Amino acid sequence: MDLLPRSPGDFGSSRYWDRFFRQRGQRPFEWYGAFPELCPVLHKYVRPRDKVLVVGCGNSELSEQMYDMGMCEDIVNIDISDAVIRQMQERSGSKRPKMSYLLMDMLQMDFPDAHFQVVLDKGTLDAILTDEEEATLAKVDKMFAEISRVLQVGGRYLCVSLAQAHVLKKAVEYFSQEGWVVRVHQMAGSGDKQQFVLPVFVYVMTKFRKIPGSAPQILEICPEEQDKPMRVESAERLVAAVKDRQHYALLCSQLSKTPCGEQLSLDLCDKDSGRPRYTLHVVDSPSVKPSRDNRFAIFIIPQGRETEWLFGTEEGRRQLAASAGFGRLVTVALHREQHYEGMAGIQAELSGKVMELAPPGLPARQQVPFLSVGGDIGVRTVQHCDTSPLSGEYVVEDVKGDGTSYFRRLIFLSNRNVVQSEARLLAPVPLTGQKKRRKDKKKASPAEPPTAIDKSYLCCEHHKAMVAGLCLLGGPNPLPGDEAVLVVGLGGGSLPLFIHDYFSQARVAVVEIDPSMLEVATRWFGFSQGDRMRVHISDGLDYVAQLAAEVFALPPAAPAQYDAIMFDVDSKDLTVGMSCPPPAFVEKPFLQKVKTILRPEGLFVLNLVCRDVRLKESVLATLREVFPLLYARRIEGEVNEILFCQPSPERRRDPAELGARARALEGDLRQPGRPWDSSYALADMLQAVKIL
Repeated sequence: MDLLPRSPGDFGSSRYWDRFFRQRGQRPFEWYGAFPELCPVLHKYVRPRDKVLVVGCGNSELSEQMYDMGMCEDIVNIDISDAVIRQMQERSGSKRPKMSYLLMDMLQMDFPDAHFQVVLDKGTLDAILTDEEEATLAKVDKMFAEISRVLQVGGRYLCVSLAQAHVLKKAVEYFSQEGWVVRVHQMAGSGDKQQFVLPVFVYVMTKFRKIPGSAPQILEICPEEQDKPMRVESAERLVAAVKDRQHYALLCSQLSKTPCGEQLSLDLCDKDSGRPRYTLHVVDSPSVKPSRDNRFAIFIIPQGRETEWLFGTEEGRRQLAASAGFGRLVTVALHREQHYEGMAGIQAELSGKVMELAPPGLPARQQVPFLSVGGDIGVRTVQHCDTSPLSGEYVVEDVKGDGTSYFRRLIFLSNRNVVQSEARLLAPVPLTGQKKRRKDKKKASPAEPPTAIDKSYLCCEHHKAMVAGLCLLGGPNPLPGDEAVLVVGLGGGSLPLFIHDYFSQARVAVVEIDPSMLEVATRWFGFSQGDRMRVHISDGLDYVAQLAAEVFALPPAAPAQYDAIMFDVDSKDLTVGMSCPPPAFVEKPFLQKVKTILRPEGLFVLNLVCRDVRLKESVLATLREVFPLLYARRIEGEVNEILFCQPSPERRRDPAELGARARALEGDLRQPGRPWDSSYALADMLQAVKIL
């Protein structure tokens, strides 16, 4: 039996609906869910004494259930199908004396003006507004005009809909322009009985007298998990908010049926601010043999550790899921702008939502474990936040790492998943032989950092590799002398600080385009200038070009200025597949200027972060054109690749010699009384170096 119309226009035909209901018989046809799902919203907007009009009633049981449950009794149902009206009159009969069924076209109703307090529409608007043809839109305008006419001021038009974008947009624009308050409710799903994958919405349009002039629109959305409506500023934003919820429903439906081949991510937002509160990644592990207890788990990433390889990359999360031994693992990252009430609070907040992401076959009442590192949610303390005209919004925050270690980080919020600079914090050393301070003593200034910066420690693996590469300098013995080093890109200053402190005679010049970063490095990362360390606030491109011009002006025999030049500068353009350095820094004319200010036996070190394979190949080809000798060191678990470039091919060294020079350099830097971390194995750093 074919009940589908031949064309969308048939949805507005009385002949089609007569045939539909005759063929369907007495079985009720519920377009979008039944009374139990709609009841919570109907109770808010339908009062017992209201006079209610149901347009396009069909043979739905909704009116009967509203009547029988005592929600209201004065209900008038209309439809254009004579067959269904006679069927419903027979079905209700004398059982519901105050409710009536009338054959009537809602585009031309016989009721007087302002006759009803509520107009209820369950799927009728969706059935009529099947396209955006001129004739269809004209019909919908007539429908809306008639509904507006028969409603009293203060009355409500309740429209149950799947909220296709063109349907919602039309309804919102029409009634908001008439000065009505528009609110959209999302219905709670009805579990396995849910008829539609897409969620059902109820538009609640409340009639107000139209105020002459441009009165502000009141548009709101009420997600299913909360009663408090959220205000949105435009019809476009309201449609977008509904679309987000539809996409989420489709995602949950997909995840409940099949394992996901690729990792899926989504943000759960704070209901008050609308800002992201949790970022979830769904990771399936096909290699894990499923059992009752290992199908599904939630992993809370400790605050501040979301950028680590294990938690911040696809491969890391895949490894985490496999090692945890669960078929599906949902990792949860916490956002720095949000406050969390410990692990128990997060578990209570997320329990219902994450179950919507459960794998197929998970028993309904299966307990799902919440996992973390060390059983807590970590520590994150924002020490400073500001906005730079060049770098945008940024934060300086202290986070807890493994064990008892704490780290200070600089994060640019335009790329919040990347740690721009990092330094280890020294644990405070308790004073001995002194009396305990009285509580009323003056407290330390809040501007002072709570603990000191460990200037001897390089947190970033690429910085360690860049330092190790300095063993390529010098003659037979790579001993540090009075090298002149140029570093482009300051950040927190840890790289130039380390070179300054450990190469005790080196003269370090730093170029930084953003004066705010010099202030951040000085105030929050222990950076300072002196006789052997100077910072120049300038664009690195301009600074190098000016130095190159000065070299060209010197006599031919005059030496170039620098023994080593290091580029560790990020790109602000996130649309390019290379985040470090900006493309202009690796163009051939500029690289030739770099070569000009570098001594013949010198070293150019470049931190390259490039995900675009073709662009990377192009950069390497350009580097080889300018620098005949090129070494590369890939940083494990990261995109970074450190390139060591030298002007003279005669200085080529094999891996064994590189290792020997690195050990010699390390021996010289490890002076008695000077801190040295075991991770500074310079020879190991250069083991994986390749000659390109």
